[in-house]
Amino acid sequence: VQLQASGGGLVQAGGTLRLSCVPSGRTYSSYIMGWFRQLPGKEREFVAALWGNGARTRYADSVKGRFIISRGNAENRVYLQMNSLKPEDTAVYYCAAGPNTADSYSYYNSEAAYDYWGKGTLVTVSS
Repeated sequence: VQLQASGGGLVQAGGTLRLSCVPSGRTYSSYIMGWFRQLPGKEREFVAALWGNGARTRYADSVKGRFIISRGNAENRVYLQMNSLKPEDTAVYYCAAGPNTADSYSYYNSEAAYDYWGKGTLVTVSS
């Protein structure tokens, strides 16, 4: 089971980026998929989560209204559309996958809800 995140880069404040997470090894339609980020010198934190085909999503307050998590229609890819980026969004972003269980609805913002993690992709937002 592997996850590969991509799409990071350097962007000016107010700009947009779209991150992509490509899973391999199995179908993830029945999983909870999440994005986390690690800001410089800080612990990894929750950004967004998506269940199944994307009908249910959750966001961290810091990105609500600016970021959108979604799933590709005919593929396993999961996207994180990041709009109105701010310098404080600068971080390494990670995608993760976990079992779609009843507990996941309570613990989606915890790393413990996810079994599989991809390597991160760096997002740098300049002021």
